Amino acid sequence: MPGTLRVDHAVTSGTFSLDGETHQVDNNIWVVGDDTECVVIDAPHSVEDILAVVGGRKVSAIVLTHAHDDHCRVAPDLRERTVAPILLHPDERPLWALTHLTEGPAGEEGQLWDADLTDGQEIPVAGTTLRVLHTPGHAPGAVCLYAPDLGCVFTGDTLFQGGPGATGRSFSDRSTLEGSIRAGLFDLPPDTVVHTGHGDDTTIGAEKDRSASW
Repeated sequence: MPGTLRVDHAVTSGTFSLDGETHQVDNNIWVVGDDTECVVIDAPHSVEDILAVVGGRKVSAIVLTHAHDDHCRVAPDLRERTVAPILLHPDERPLWALTHLTEGPAGEEGQLWDADLTDGQEIPVAGTTLRVLHTPGHAPGAVCLYAPDLGCVFTGDTLFQGGPGATGRSFSDRSTLEGSIRAGLFDLPPDTVVHTGHGDDTTIGAEKDRSASW
């Protein structure tokens, strides 16, 4: 029997680098599935830490919320270990290139993701679906993944406990991010649990209430 649909979680540590700065960060690992198959959301820092959460299950996809290096750095290595495709929104190519592509004699060289994410796409896993919500602002191709059967949404760095994700770096824009949150997330049920890329959970209702002070 496949067992109960669930969300598994761990925290892994490493660095985030962009615009000439490097910071130590803790990232959440999120895995959605049952006892036999799962989807991994983001690929931060350590393949071994991610596989410890997977626990021997078949990984059907590695879904990236965006391509900052602390969310995608080990994605190609994880793909090799799990034989699962990497899914990423195509607007993330400039950020992906910073980590995984270089300029060589024949042009860009390196490893790409396997399939593009699109707004409204449904990703099947363990008898349910994750719905892709394109929420640009923190990054141009940032997405959130809504799991209505589980009453939760995985927001990457789009929305945190306390408000929107960071902007002010390359490829980010605060007004675009706020618009994405209001249009793409705040229409979800208020009790929807928000599983973030860093830090603690919150709810859509709590963050909608806080948004008056943005």
